[in-house]
Amino acid sequence: QVTLVESGGGLVQAGGSLRLSCAASGRPVNNYAMGWFRRAPGKEREFVAAISRIGKSTNYGDSVKGRFTISRDNAKNTMYLQMNALKPEDTAIYYCAADNLNYVGRNSNEYDYWGQGTQVTVSS
Repeated sequence: QVTLVESGGGLVQAGGSLRLSCAASGRPVNNYAMGWFRRAPGKEREFVAAISRIGKSTNYGDSVKGRFTISRDNAKNTMYLQMNALKPEDTAIYYCAADNLNYVGRNSNEYDYWGQGTQVTVSS
C-alpha cells in the first residue's frame, strides 16, 4: 500500500510558475512508476506527465510538452512537477499516481494509487 500526498498548488498569474510535489509513504517509491494527471471543471481526467521507477524515462501530454518537467527523488520518496509558462487552461486539480509498472504509463487506469489532489488556478 502506498499513500500519496500532493502539495504546492495555488493561484498564479498566466506566464508564472509553480512546482508541485507528491510525497509517498508506505513503501519505497523506487518500486513504482509515477505520474501526474489533472481534471479541469467539466472535463475528463487528463494525462500530464509520467516517470519511470528510477527516472530514466519520462512522457508528457501534448498540451504541456516544453513547459512542464517531471522529476523524482527516490531518496526523499518524492516526485515533482515543475510547471512553467502557465496558461489559464492549465487550471485544474492535479493528482499524482503510482503503480508498480515497468514502463511509463499514460492512462489513468494503469495506476492503482492516487493522492487527494491539489488545486492549481491560473489567472489571465
